Amino acid sequence: MSMARILIKGGKVVNDDCTLEADVYIENGIIQQVGKELMIPGGAKVIDASGKLVLPGGIDTSVHLEETFMNAVTADDFYSGTKAALAGGTTMVIGHVLPEKNESPLEAYEKCRSSADSKSCCDYALHVGVTWWGPKVQAEMEKLVREKGVNSFQMFMAYKESFMLRDRELFQALLHCKDIGAVARVHAENGELVGEGAKEALDLGISGPEGIEISRPEELEAEATHRAITIANRAHCPIYLVSVSSMSAGDVVASAKMQGKVVHGETTTAHTVLTGMQYYHQDWSHAAAHVTVPPLRLDPNTPNFLMSLLGNDTLNVLASDHRPFTIKQKAMGKDDFTKIPHGLPGIQDRMSVIWEKGVIGGKIDENRFVAITSSNAAKIYNLYPQKGRIIPGADADVVVWDPEGSKTISVENQFQGGDINLYEGLRCHGVPLVTISRGRLVYENGMFTCAEGSGKFCPLRTFPDHLYKKMVQREKSQAVKAVEREPYTGDVVGASDLDTPTRPCTRHGGVRDLHESSFSLSGEDENIPTF
Repeated sequence: MSMARILIKGGKVVNDDCTLEADVYIENGIIQQVGKELMIPGGAKVIDASGKLVLPGGIDTSVHLEETFMNAVTADDFYSGTKAALAGGTTMVIGHVLPEKNESPLEAYEKCRSSADSKSCCDYALHVGVTWWGPKVQAEMEKLVREKGVNSFQMFMAYKESFMLRDRELFQALLHCKDIGAVARVHAENGELVGEGAKEALDLGISGPEGIEISRPEELEAEATHRAITIANRAHCPIYLVSVSSMSAGDVVASAKMQGKVVHGETTTAHTVLTGMQYYHQDWSHAAAHVTVPPLRLDPNTPNFLMSLLGNDTLNVLASDHRPFTIKQKAMGKDDFTKIPHGLPGIQDRMSVIWEKGVIGGKIDENRFVAITSSNAAKIYNLYPQKGRIIPGADADVVVWDPEGSKTISVENQFQGGDINLYEGLRCHGVPLVTISRGRLVYENGMFTCAEGSGKFCPLRTFPDHLYKKMVQREKSQAVKAVEREPYTGDVVGASDLDTPTRPCTRHGGVRDLHESSFSLSGEDENIPTF
């Protein structure tokens, strides 16, 4: 399973800002040397990377493993899910802890850790959901940050009946995130109108998967995205928007960045590749397999648009948002689309699919590929350059990538859980040949050499510079203060002055009641001549 010394020879090292021909020497889980003609001790395993790329291991910032959601348990636990991640070139995942309403976030975190620590095959960290608000949550957020290695919290503007925070609560949560230096992740959809849209669709007899797209139009995402950015700006808190799925929401993010607001955005593999036409497929199982929120969008230009936003840094991170369910689990909503569990698989295919659609498709280059799949996540979550970069001293999380190699994606040969694959039959150029996690050779040419529980929990530090340096400076430059002036020394109205007659107030607050007046729009008022 482990290899104390590894030499990757003859490849091109790709970081987010440069590509160079260099060998990489790894020892004791750390990258020791990067360059040509290295002096290394004997006994190293040599990996020939001629004609190949040597990339920082991928970091998947949103995975749902061993999670109970909408009355269903995801089809991957931390063992099978992280194993699939390694097969796809991802060497670290960030999972979710979603406490039930009124459940202790700290207890939910501990429960997740107790399972994940013994199962994970790669390094992992955890986001904790702020699914309700109160003094207990506020206190436990601080404890999670100071004692448990958590530096990110996710708030929801959707899921009205379970996770949704009202605007005032979201403002308070963002204020607290800023005070403790956490990354504030926000799922932005107008939960109130989503609920109304679902009722309306069901009343019209729309019960199939197309209801998810009909009830959650992109204007509800765009409105909530603008509102979330506004609330965060008032709280002076950097905001990280998750699952950006539409052109209109992307435009809102771009506009906010142009205004200098501290906004980062994450989208998913599915949203940058697939469209909402899947919901109108004649096969119910096929349509239901694509149910997620925000939904895939009908506009056929959306995937290319989102890929372009990833290319120009309007959006910063590409996640799988892996939440796999089986068709049998999805079938809980066979008569009511609101009961179809939300979630799509994708932890294994994230990097190959985005290489095919992004790099081969001419939207991004190899350096930007590294940025959106690894480096930017490392910077945002305060892991950089320990992770997300191939330099001496960094963790030896490395992938040997074959840009000319190809594979056809199929549920038949996947390692991830579930009985569906959204990219079935897609031929991808660009595949991982070797995955090294913390200096251990864990995957090579389709064979695993990793052990259950060999991954480590990565405590994340607060106040990441990538988010907070700009926010601190912005707050200083926009500080408000009172105007210095001479005190007013004139007269002030007293109680006796209030006895002066005032205009009588009607029961309508001083506004004339047109229902009780003699005025008529038809000109029938006796004091107004008719023509």
